This record gives sequence, C-alpha cells and structure tokens, in this order.
Amino acid sequence: MSEQFCDYMRQCLHHLFTAARTISLFSLLPLLFLTAVLPLLTGCGEKHNENPAPPRPVRYQVIGAVSAHPVTVRTGEIRAHDETALAFRLDGRIVNRLVDIGERVHAGQVLATIESETGKNQLTSATADVESARAAERVAALNLSRMQKLMPSGAIARTQLDSARADWQAAASRLKSSIAAMHTAQDNLAWTQLTAPAEGIITYVSASAGQVVSAGQTIFTLATSDARDVVFDIADPQCLSAPSSNALRFPVALLANPSIRASGKLRDISPQADPQTRTWQVRVTLDAPPAAMALGASASVEIPSAMPGGYTVPASALSRLGDQPAVFIIDGHGQAQLRTVTLAGYSATSAVIASGVGVGDRIITAGVSKLRAGEPVIAGEPQP
Repeated sequence: MSEQFCDYMRQCLHHLFTAARTISLFSLLPLLFLTAVLPLLTGCGEKHNENPAPPRPVRYQVIGAVSAHPVTVRTGEIRAHDETALAFRLDGRIVNRLVDIGERVHAGQVLATIESETGKNQLTSATADVESARAAERVAALNLSRMQKLMPSGAIARTQLDSARADWQAAASRLKSSIAAMHTAQDNLAWTQLTAPAEGIITYVSASAGQVVSAGQTIFTLATSDARDVVFDIADPQCLSAPSSNALRFPVALLANPSIRASGKLRDISPQADPQTRTWQVRVTLDAPPAAMALGASASVEIPSAMPGGYTVPASALSRLGDQPAVFIIDGHGQAQLRTVTLAGYSATSAVIASGVGVGDRIITAGVSKLRAGEPVIAGEPQP
C-alpha cells in the first residue's frame, strides 16, 4: 500500500469523526476499530529498495597455446632388479651371522647359522633306527629263505611260510621308513645353515647373533643381478594403466647429482595399495644405468602422460551443464557464460580441455559453483 492510500484513509476517518458527533455511540464502534488498525497500516508505506547486486569480481585464466599434459615428478629409490628374500626353514636362535649389508657373496656361501644340537641328536637317533631296521630286515630275510627251502619237503605248514614272508615285508617297510627319517634329519641339520643361492650383494639384514627367529622370517635380502630398478609410489595408478604406458620412457636423475641421468621403461605396478600410505608401488627398469646409480640412491622420476595435448586449466574451473563438463567464460559484455567442453584428461589439480575453448578465452577459475549463466562479473586477478 502506498502513502497516498494512508493519507486518503486519514482524511476519510477525519470526516467520519466529524459526522459521528450526531450519531449514537454504538454506531461508532466500526470507526473505533479502524482507529485501532490504522497504526498497523502506517507500515505499508515503507519502500523496498530492490537494487541489483553489484558485479562479482572473479579470478580468471587466459587460454594460451595448446600444451602437452604436465609432467609429474616423483622421488624414488634405486633397487636391484632381482631381489631374493633369504630365511631359515627352521625355528631357532642365531649362533652367528657371517655377512653384513653391502657385502658380495658367492653361491653356496654360508651367511648365518642357528643352533644345531637338536638337529644332531635327531640325526643320531634316525641313524640308530636305520641300523636297527636293517638288522631286523636281514633276520627276516634269512628266516623267509629257510622257510622257502623247507616248504617243498613238507616240513612246515603253508601258514608258517606266509607268516615269514609277512615278517620280512614288515621289516623291509620299516627299514625304508627309517631311511627316510634319517634323510629328513640330515636335511634339518643342513638347514641350520643359511647359504646364498646365487652370487649377489646383500642389500638388507634384519637379524643379529643371539636373536631367536622363526621359520620363514626374512634374515637377508640378496640382489642377484647387476640390473637396476627405480621404485617409487603414486597415488593414482590409472595414469599408468593404459596399454600405451608400456611404451613410455621414464627419465631418471640422481637427486644428489641431477646431471647423472638414465631412462627406463615400466616394469610393474603393485596390484594393491599400501595400507598405511594408500599409494601404489611402481617399478621402472633402467636401461644401462651409470655406476653412480648405486643401490639405495635416491632419484627423481619424470612420469610422462599418455594423454593427448590440450588446454591446461585448474581443476577448480570445471563445472557442469546437464551431463556435460563445462567452464565459465567471461564474454565481451562482462558476463559469465557457461560453455560445454571436451576433456582430454585430468588430475587432482588440473584438467586438459581438448575442445570447446580457444586461444584468448578468459576462463573463470574460482567460485564457479556460485555463478549463474549471464551473471555480470568483473575480471579481477588473472591466474597464470
């Protein structure tokens, strides 16, 4: 309601009160009711200013020339191409450890030993069982031979011959079992010594003399070849899962001396993420690595992308128009216009646009979730 209407009501009430002087009090009740409501109507004349919101300043990036997908750099460690974990086959306490980390060993060389008194006792007992079983088998064989000679003359019954034959078979079987037990005891005694299966370099040691270890517990790690791998972790294995990734070359440089460089090819990607870091381990085999890339050295690895080139923009610039990815463009009239694009690839921090934008377009890179198509904006700070 406007102020003119309120003034009109006041004038009407004034004339009514003037005319009511000659009218009864009962007939004035409607006028009294309007008098009580009149203060509430005075607020109807308040004006509501609906001024449009000022243009919003935004950050933007000017599209440049087509560029390749950015290269990712990771830090890794130089390791042996073939590594073998060495462990005892039996439980026991280590008596002595004969090699240390970094030493070169030969095939068959003894690396460590555990207590062997129990193994020696088992071998002595097994040897005694073999001698006893062999003597019993010899007696049973002689008895069977005598029974076979007496049987044609009728001096013995058929059951006696059968019993002698059964005794000999049982003695022969016991002898075989005793011999097998003796061989097992010999193997157990031999397993008290941990030997190198091939020539190589000890790269890891996890136990010392006096320590009690269990069967299968890794004691040494042996590098059995001169080939080298660089091992590093990545958070997104999908970037290396494409079939074309096997043909990519990975430049590698020492962190201590970046001038020492080599290249390699993808060997494998761990099929399961590390439970602590939630990253996947990647191994790249180096081609003819220099001698300075020794085992354990730190190196930087450049991870090229197999995706095609395009216009690289921050990931924060992406929006949606229906089911299609889109970006906001600042047009010539200072308005934000939503435009659909085609993505060539993306990462956690950036996206590569294959088509939908051109060189010189100004793409809004921040706050796109608050923008609406056609909204006036002010080009603020440009983003390199």
